[in-house]
Amino acid sequence: MSRKTIVSFVGIFIAAAASVAWFGLSREEIWKAPNQEINPEDEAGPGASPHPLTIEAMRDRDYPGSDIVVEQTLTAKPNYGQYVVSYLSDDFKVYALLTVPKGEELQGGWPAIIFNHGSIPPAQYQTAERYAAYVDYFARRGYVVFKSDYRGHGESEGDPDGGWYSPSYVTDILNAVSSVQKLPYINPEKIGMWGHSMGGHLTIASMVVSPDIKVGVVWAGLTATHDELFEAWRNRIRRLRNNNPAVPSPYSLSTNRRQELINQYGTWQENPEFWQSVAPTSYLADLSGPVQLHHGLADERVPVLYSEDLKQKIERAGGIAELYTYRGANHNLSQAFGAAMARSVAFFDQYLK
Repeated sequence: MSRKTIVSFVGIFIAAAASVAWFGLSREEIWKAPNQEINPEDEAGPGASPHPLTIEAMRDRDYPGSDIVVEQTLTAKPNYGQYVVSYLSDDFKVYALLTVPKGEELQGGWPAIIFNHGSIPPAQYQTAERYAAYVDYFARRGYVVFKSDYRGHGESEGDPDGGWYSPSYVTDILNAVSSVQKLPYINPEKIGMWGHSMGGHLTIASMVVSPDIKVGVVWAGLTATHDELFEAWRNRIRRLRNNNPAVPSPYSLSTNRRQELINQYGTWQENPEFWQSVAPTSYLADLSGPVQLHHGLADERVPVLYSEDLKQKIERAGGIAELYTYRGANHNLSQAFGAAMARSVAFFDQYLK
C-alpha cells in the first residue's frame, strides 16, 4: 500500500495535566504554531532525505502489512468472535486483538475500526485486557475491531519507541490497516479509526498520512504539538518535584530521543519549521475524513483545550469536526461512557455504513 503518490516517548506517557492553569500557560502561549504546509527538505538541506518522523517521510514509504495469523481463539461473545492475532510491521511480529461480527455479512464486507489505545506501561500490557468495554461496544454493533498492541508492548517484538518522537507506532497502525484490508470478510473501503489519549495523536497522524482511513473518533486526545506537550509535561514534573524531590525523572528514552532531534535540528524557537514538519496538526488540510472529538471536563490528564483547538484547526483547514464535552467526566470518560460511545457509533455508522 504505497504512499508515494499521495499527498512512537515510551508507551508510559501519562498526559500533560489536569488544566491549563496547572501548566502555567495561556491559550495563546500553547497554540502559537501556524497551520501551514512544511517542506522538510528545506530544513534538512538541499537533496537531503527528510527525517523519518516528518509527515512527508511517513507518506513516502510503504505499509504493506501482512496476512493476519490467529494465535489464540478467545471465548466467543453472543454477537462476535474474538481472537489474539499477529501481523508484521517493519518485520516485527506485532500482536493484536481482533473481533469479527457473527451473522450475515454486510454487502461488500464488514466495516472495520482500527482501535488505537493510549499510554500503558509496555511491560504490563496484555492483548486481551484494557479497553474491553470499548471494544465490546463497537463489536456488538457490527464492526470488526482491530486493536494493535504496538511494538514492544506485551509479547510484540521491537522496542516501545513511543508515539511522539518516533514514527514506529504510526507505522504499526498503518501496517495494521493494510493487514485488515487483506481479510476476505472486510470492506477495504470502509476503514475507520478510534483513538484515546496518545492514541488520539496517532489517529490524527495516521489520517494525514493515509487516505485509507475514512473517519476518525478521538477521546481525550493528546493532540498538541511536540513542543507544547513537552513543555507542559516538564512544567508538571517541576511542580511535582517542588512538592516531592523523590519524583523520578520519567521516560529517559523519550527525553533522549527528543534531545537527539534538538541536537540535529535545534529547539522549537531555533527551528520551528522542522518541529512543524513532524506535527500532524500542520497538515490538517490533508485529513482523510471527518473527525469526532470527545473530552471530559474533569479530565485529570489532558486539558480540554487540546480538543477545542484541534476542532478549530480542522475547521479552519476546511475539514469536518465535531466536539462533545462532558461535565464531570474524567480522562477515560467513565462518567459519560454510554453517551460518548453512542455518539461514536452513530458517527462511524454515518460514514462507514
